[in-house]
Amino acid sequence: MTDISVRGLTKRFGPVTAVDGLTFDVPAGQITGFLGPNGAGKTTTLRMALGLIAPSAGEALIGGRRYADLPHPRRSVGALLEATGFHPGRSGRDHLRVLARAADADSERVEAVLDLVELRSAADRRVGGYSLGMRQRLGLAAALLGDPGVLVLDEPANGLDPAGMAWLRRLLRELAAEGRTVLVSSHVLSEVAQTVDQVVIINEGVLRYAGTLDGLGSDSLETAFLELTSR
Repeated sequence: MTDISVRGLTKRFGPVTAVDGLTFDVPAGQITGFLGPNGAGKTTTLRMALGLIAPSAGEALIGGRRYADLPHPRRSVGALLEATGFHPGRSGRDHLRVLARAADADSERVEAVLDLVELRSAADRRVGGYSLGMRQRLGLAAALLGDPGVLVLDEPANGLDPAGMAWLRRLLRELAAEGRTVLVSSHVLSEVAQTVDQVVIINEGVLRYAGTLDGLGSDSLETAFLELTSR
């Protein structure tokens, strides 16, 4: 099984330190919530883990390797950082077919992920007419194309209605139960509390907590989050 290991991860943008010496683990077979207020450094951390920006110091390893050194990165890691980058005139199915070539996936896998995210009925509609929630589902389908062992998802519940969030919760649990590593960044703390096995909380680029929900020692995730991020 593949895990994510972050060690001393740091990113500076000129005089600003966006991420400061983060060290934590994201185990396989579990859902890990990645939490922090706006500007805490979450997206920067995820982008470094995915090789989109270079760290100033430290490293983020996926199965013991940097993302750039993975032999088949799209089959190893599926990522949803934002539900954008879709051609508005292309159908959802055609969008996935284009991406499938890069992920070395066949047409059967395209149909499988459409079913998995419950988008088959809208697969032949133009993406330009999709709601935000539908685009989130399409982005998740794209992340799953390579049948990856690791999923990195930034605000995957954005735009989903309550039924959609319940569906996403079930899906993430099923994926983790298959032994996949699932890292989810979210601001919806009530949903996180119902979904994850452990949390990593950062503020101002610094680690505030990494561990199980029970280890927070508070009556709710929201209470613990506010206490940890107000220091």
